Amino acid sequence: MKMKVAAVFFIAVVALVMADYTTKYDNIDLDQILRTKRLLNNYVDCLVGEKSCTPDGKELKEHLPDALKTGCKECSEKQKAGSEKVIRYIVNERPDLWERLAKVYDPNNEYRTKYEDRAKESGIKI
Repeated sequence: MKMKVAAVFFIAVVALVMADYTTKYDNIDLDQILRTKRLLNNYVDCLVGEKSCTPDGKELKEHLPDALKTGCKECSEKQKAGSEKVIRYIVNERPDLWERLAKVYDPNNEYRTKYEDRAKESGIKI
């Protein structure tokens, strides 16, 4: 169940890291972030309030609640595709991060319930 929350969360996370509802971060190298444990951990540490944030991390943290509420309604197709990539990686490779993020961003399972079907439609087995 916590994995479902995390999947939804990361849809919003990647979209915001990449975009802030603009194309500002569309060329970010997601593979590099996912391959580099330190970078990925730093983003999560920022988002859960355990460490300071980079400028893009700070922007992400600021806009994440709205993205979760709206289902990333303003995201481009490129941003949605990037989100799915990140979700698959995190679900399969770093479930520990999912748990940390869910505790902060969906403690009442509101978003897990709201977006469960969306994750299934994307072929994400959570």
